[in-house]
Amino acid sequence: MSVVTRFAPSPTGRLHMGHAFSAIRAHDFARERGGRFLLRIEDIDGTRSRAEHVAMIVADLQWLGLSWDGEVVFQSARLVSYAAVLKSLREMGLLYRCYCTRAEIAEALSAPHGAVAAYPGTCRGTPQRDAPHCWRIDMAAAVARCGDLSWTDHGQVVANEALAQGDVVLARKDAPASYHLAVTIDDAEQGVTDVVRGRDLFEATHVHRVLQALLGLPVPRWWHHDLLVGAGGARLAKRHGAPTLASLREAGVEGAEVAATLRAGAG
Repeated sequence: MSVVTRFAPSPTGRLHMGHAFSAIRAHDFARERGGRFLLRIEDIDGTRSRAEHVAMIVADLQWLGLSWDGEVVFQSARLVSYAAVLKSLREMGLLYRCYCTRAEIAEALSAPHGAVAAYPGTCRGTPQRDAPHCWRIDMAAAVARCGDLSWTDHGQVVANEALAQGDVVLARKDAPASYHLAVTIDDAEQGVTDVVRGRDLFEATHVHRVLQALLGLPVPRWWHHDLLVGAGGARLAKRHGAPTLASLREAGVEGAEVAATLRAGAG
């Protein structure tokens, strides 16, 4: 089976070195195995996605010397697929409306000693009403319908812990699909065999594996890599002042040198 990987950024801001590291890992994984590397733009957040950021993503990846196979896929063009899956899950009796506000959810999730608990299912079983709502999956009911939900990370079998994630959102109040739903459907339909991404998304994989089982989708292999961190040990991100790739380009830094440095530290 030919290897297929992907890089799937959201066009809500400029890429930084952490993004570059992940894109290079996914790109090289495929190229070293004679496979295909795809670029997908996760732009279903209509309030934050910007066309100018898409152009910047393309320019940044080209500056790094990365190339992808086929046309760039935009999630905003795939809303019909997400709607069909949501309809199927509702017909299975696995989704329920959640009317909770952000403040109510924050209060419900508070736990002693600063711990964070999963959403407690406040709206599960409540009568439907005409009010803004998201759609949550009844995780216990979903898991009960599935068989083996284990998955592999770097070839090691991981026991599924989807129940610990709680009743996650599959369609937001302000977006037609959540990250969990869209990424699972997209990876399956694009034939992604190996998901190379940051360790910050490790826990989300438990949820994705449940959706794959419910929908009869193929199960890829996962390769969660460590995150780039700054001098103080904080994850490289915009909120921590990480330099953007665009700023490095504009300063005359060579993308090939940046890519070589990141590859040297990937071992």
